[in-house]
Amino acid sequence: MPDSGDAVKVRVLRSLREIDAADWDACAGTDNPFVRHAFLSALEDSGSATAETGWMGQHLAVEGSDGRIAACLPLYLKNHSYGEYVFDWGWADAYERAGGRYYPKLQCSVPFTPATGPRLLVRSDQSAELRRELRAVLIASLRQLADNLGVSSIHITFLPEDDWETCGQAGFLKRIGQQFHWENKGFQNFDDFLSELSSRKRKNIKKERRGVADAGLTIRALEGSAITEAHWDAFYRFYLDTSDKKWGQAYLTRSFFSLLGERMGDAVVLIVAEKGNLPVAGALNLKGADTLYGRNWGCTEDYKFLHFEACYYQAIDYAIRTGLRWVEAGAQGPHKVQRGYLPQATYSAHWITDPGLRGAVARFLDDEARGIAREMDAYGSFSPFKKA
Repeated sequence: MPDSGDAVKVRVLRSLREIDAADWDACAGTDNPFVRHAFLSALEDSGSATAETGWMGQHLAVEGSDGRIAACLPLYLKNHSYGEYVFDWGWADAYERAGGRYYPKLQCSVPFTPATGPRLLVRSDQSAELRRELRAVLIASLRQLADNLGVSSIHITFLPEDDWETCGQAGFLKRIGQQFHWENKGFQNFDDFLSELSSRKRKNIKKERRGVADAGLTIRALEGSAITEAHWDAFYRFYLDTSDKKWGQAYLTRSFFSLLGERMGDAVVLIVAEKGNLPVAGALNLKGADTLYGRNWGCTEDYKFLHFEACYYQAIDYAIRTGLRWVEAGAQGPHKVQRGYLPQATYSAHWITDPGLRGAVARFLDDEARGIAREMDAYGSFSPFKKA
């Protein structure tokens, strides 16, 4: 309960259908596309993130004394660790070999989406003090739900640094990861960006872009109503091809993409590469207030450098053209550094119930954090930008 003494009620929602989209989005805001009701409900309604696929909704909604939704949180009860991108398979294996039961666990995240964004969702039309109190209510409610369900752990992944610190103060273990992001430093066009690079890196990028152009490919950035069902059919084929090659499992169903276009066409940027009139590759992006988020990519024919063009250079082009500050091109990928995407820290918070496992994980995270810091320093030293 907030310190102001106002009574609150916390509900556990098994489905996004149990909350009005406007109420959820009043807490989620509009800056990040992935925590919007439209995105999360598309995952659910398409059969991509459901109890049947191991993502059982346990979303939290906090009602104020006036009955209005004041805060909420995307949450899932999970019996596996697929589709998370912050890996805890080793923790699960060690705990179960020691006789423990790691699954089910509670996962606060956006399924299949390694993009930083708010997790403790609180209405912005409230005082700063009340927003802090409501975040505390969400964290306490998470702990209470974990106790009620008897789960081994709670995992809040890809959350902003300030919420990460708040969770740490509440007793969660703090984990650091890294991704590679591109920053728009007021560039006027792609050549303006290239002018900031060393001569060798600049020539390499020009060579890669020229190779795609010489292959006779046409590349377009499609948005809104320009994206048809035929485009989604093609992109789903690309997505399945990549899933088969990399993971052997497609998390997203075909209907997810139709629902995404229907419910969030304003946020979708689909890069399509065509040979003549035939689509041969595509890269799916979503845009937020100041960031373009690269999500999925696929190609049914092999063209040298096309992945770099569709996923990295076209994203940079779009960000410059539309005035976005950042491009987040997904998880992993040190090869992005030489293309202007530099290391950035990512954050997750973990509540471990068993004291023995908690101690072991805490020691692991300390060692891991030092290793991540060394890696980020090393990757940063290979920056393609001219030395000051």
